[in-house]
Amino acid sequence: MLKRKLTIPEFALLLANLLPVFGVWFLGWSTTEAFIVYALETLIVGFLTILKMLIVTFTRHRDEWPANGKVTQQSGFFFIFFFIFHFGLFALVQTTIFSQSAGITPPGSGMMHFFFNWYTYINEDIAYMLGAFIVGYIAKSFIPFIINGEYKTVPLIVLMFQPYGRIFIQQFTVIIGSMFLTLGLGKVFILIFALIKIAFELWIDYDRLLGKTMSDMKKNSSQK
Repeated sequence: MLKRKLTIPEFALLLANLLPVFGVWFLGWSTTEAFIVYALETLIVGFLTILKMLIVTFTRHRDEWPANGKVTQQSGFFFIFFFIFHFGLFALVQTTIFSQSAGITPPGSGMMHFFFNWYTYINEDIAYMLGAFIVGYIAKSFIPFIINGEYKTVPLIVLMFQPYGRIFIQQFTVIIGSMFLTLGLGKVFILIFALIKIAFELWIDYDRLLGKTMSDMKKNSSQK
């Protein structure tokens, strides 16, 4: 399912994706730092998703959880804890493989050093790039979520799984990108990566696909 046109908030996210490319190619920014930003983008999406789920939880308290052929009512905090654990594992694997492949962790610091100490890697250039992504995601996703009243109707299970379609693409490309860094080809790859990421993230309607999938799951569970 493809989007025929982009909205103004999606253009903000488009510019956020292009800022690291512009910085690397024309401002002398480090390609390693740019890929650190793309890796940290996973955490940004996770934090915003948790914030959305908290708003839904305080508004509606409970929601439907389809599993094992049944649909049960669960507290919103159940969805939040499940997301933190499950999504956290994805982020841990991605950042660990990236940091080890790119060789950015201090010697003897352990494989998971980057995941638990990500804030220590933020410098001025990384802060600019991260700030652009935060503004882009707030404009594209969080503000419409509030203004359009989506928090009143969106199923928590849909909200919980929304980041995964984008993260699968990002996880693959960030890990491959880290390998290109070791070959000295990061500047070229970051351009290719950004274009692929933009194409998948802005022109594929993940939310519509996810909504249909969850609707079918709920329907099948209720029929059993």
